[in-house]
Amino acid sequence: MLALVSPIDTPYHRLPAGLKFGLLSLATVVLFLLGTVWAQSAALLVVFALYLVVGMDFLRQGVASLRPLWPFLLLVGLWHFLLGDPAEGAVVCLRLLSAVALANLVTMTTRLDDAVDLLMWLLAPLRRLGVQTGLIAFSIALVIRFVPVMMDNARRLLESWRARSHRRPGWQVIAPIFLVALDDATRVAEAIRARADLSTYNADE
Repeated sequence: MLALVSPIDTPYHRLPAGLKFGLLSLATVVLFLLGTVWAQSAALLVVFALYLVVGMDFLRQGVASLRPLWPFLLLVGLWHFLLGDPAEGAVVCLRLLSAVALANLVTMTTRLDDAVDLLMWLLAPLRRLGVQTGLIAFSIALVIRFVPVMMDNARRLLESWRARSHRRPGWQVIAPIFLVALDDATRVAEAIRARADLSTYNADE
């Protein structure tokens, strides 16, 4: 999930989370059945049309959130080119771009609480086996929430590097990014532990 919920209100926001994720799964299967560049190109146009019908601002927001995907697309395309099969590389890249754009559309228009409720419903049968499904849902929600936070922290560290040095940032920024992420994780863990202890104390009272 590349983006948080978009502040731009769309008709997609009012669709049930289960319906959106179900259609996403079906669309992904269809994308893997399309084996030509033309078919994948048409599918990509349909995906971006889903963004465009809401408005240009929503489309720009969706396109901007796909920027981290470009290095992977370049790597996959280059690999297939070196293997002598650029057409297959184009199909894979278009399929990947369409699938991620669709997934991003769903996450941009689905509240985290609704996604967690859907996950809890899907995991409900596991409760009979003694699985603590609440912990699983809570962990996934934390990951979804902290991915954009970590990306924002990395962006600010890269901007700080550029402001202090004329050289391009390289491996030197990996350690600070890792330490900031570790510090955030530690503070969140302490807050969760403190809240759990407080809940236990209130229950004892």
